[in-house]
Amino acid sequence: MNILITGSSGLIGTALKKSLSAAGHSVFPLIRKNLPGEPFCWSPAEKIIHLDDSIKIDAVINLAGVNIADKRWNQQRKMQILNSRENATQLLSNALAHLTDKPKVLISGSAIGFYGDSGDESVDEDSPAGSGFLSEVAIRWEQATQPAEQAGIRTVHIRTGVVLSPHGGILKQMMLPFSLGLGGIVGNGRQYLSCVSINELTRMMQYILDNESISGAVNLVSRKPVRNIEFTRALGKALHRPTIFPLPAAVARIMFGEMADALLLSSTRVYPSRLATAGYQFIDDDLEKTLTSLLGER
Repeated sequence: MNILITGSSGLIGTALKKSLSAAGHSVFPLIRKNLPGEPFCWSPAEKIIHLDDSIKIDAVINLAGVNIADKRWNQQRKMQILNSRENATQLLSNALAHLTDKPKVLISGSAIGFYGDSGDESVDEDSPAGSGFLSEVAIRWEQATQPAEQAGIRTVHIRTGVVLSPHGGILKQMMLPFSLGLGGIVGNGRQYLSCVSINELTRMMQYILDNESISGAVNLVSRKPVRNIEFTRALGKALHRPTIFPLPAAVARIMFGEMADALLLSSTRVYPSRLATAGYQFIDDDLEKTLTSLLGER
């Protein structure tokens, strides 16, 4: 397949390029610079996109969007988070819809933030949207693919959980304090965390590409969501370090503001029902083994 990827330099995009290339696919990044001779480039802020129609694209994977956790949230940052996803996805979807030779599938980013804080309640792809900023972002992000869907392109919204990788994201951020023996639970430790290893995620994406029956929302998470206290213990064991220094909710809110409630203290007990029903074979059900394996890849 010829596969076009937006957000190809990010944590997920980088891993996907490697795995898809290893599987024999030709991967083309949609870059953000208008370079002479570059077949695929765009500038979402300026609503400019160029897709070279001499190269047949079979599939598009849309991962565009600024990092939600690298800066403290204020109104301006929240607008950047939303606009970088909604506007870019809308621009891309419109362009794909107007191609004479359209791709067979668009796999477009979303997140389990769609479900909001679900507490102890189990949710899957048939559950309704929650409330809050991240729910609004996910809803509008998914709605932005409508031009592609209406043009007959199979569209999949990947509601991705917390991605575990030693090369970025939450795991990389936690490795230093936990390695120093300074790790511990966040808040009361009872909130659920729905994770997916970077290796499982790339396998899931390949499975979605290969299975034409899969469309709509798909949760990319492990089959076993865990409480924060369980995750804390598993990471401590994987690093052979104690986990005795908690981060109280009040301190988390002082440190991270609104982001603390949305990302650290909320509970997301999400299950990947669509993939399970489609016959996907999960590989990373044991969290401690998964973390140990990932940490060995550093």
